[in-house]
Amino acid sequence: MSAAPILITGGAQRLGRYCAERLLDDGHPVIISYRRERDELASLNELGIVTLPADFSTEAGIHDFIRRLKSETRSLRAIVHNASDWAPDTLGEDAGHTFEQLFRVHMQAPYLVNLHTRELLEAGDEPQRDIIHMTDYVAQRGSRKHAAYAATKAGLENLTLSFAAMYAPAIQVNAIAPALIMLNEDDDAVYAEKAKAKSAMQMIPGPDVIYQSLRYLLDNRFVTGVTLPVDGGRHLR
Repeated sequence: MSAAPILITGGAQRLGRYCAERLLDDGHPVIISYRRERDELASLNELGIVTLPADFSTEAGIHDFIRRLKSETRSLRAIVHNASDWAPDTLGEDAGHTFEQLFRVHMQAPYLVNLHTRELLEAGDEPQRDIIHMTDYVAQRGSRKHAAYAATKAGLENLTLSFAAMYAPAIQVNAIAPALIMLNEDDDAVYAEKAKAKSAMQMIPGPDVIYQSLRYLLDNRFVTGVTLPVDGGRHLR
């Protein structure tokens, strides 16, 4: 339990929302960022989760979010960089735009937030302070159809090492690299079976495995600069 809130970017849906609600259940105040208005925000507000809009598609939008975050709280227990964009590669004139978009969300936003909110993490009297980057299994393997996504997630994984060295020993910086954790509403049974076959564990585990990994990092005072794979043993296939 902490008095200072935990920030989760991209926390309005799926993994981000699940972790935000679980952290709240465990007694942690939570702030989330969200990209667009959605019905789920009302229920999150009712639970007591603070919701802040964030436009990470531009540098100005990132700085605007940082300013509003500092107006909302004077300290943070942890930052979980969960905001992500699963955009496929494009051809022609849009290719550069896609890469830039993913770079800003996956790399520039975490980079600037980490730099400009260090004071918030150091302001509290918590015995442990954390930054956790949500990367991806494909950061190590690459992707035929999502090269820009894989590259920018790999960049985020590298930022983990740099900030861990930069902020030690006061702030621990780690990453979680999941493979497929949960299905989308429109994924059919055929897709689910193909997805299961890709991992040694042959399952789609659901979001609790990510929360377990997040809790491990939040509760362990002697781990920094590591990427924790949560991929069901895909490297064994």
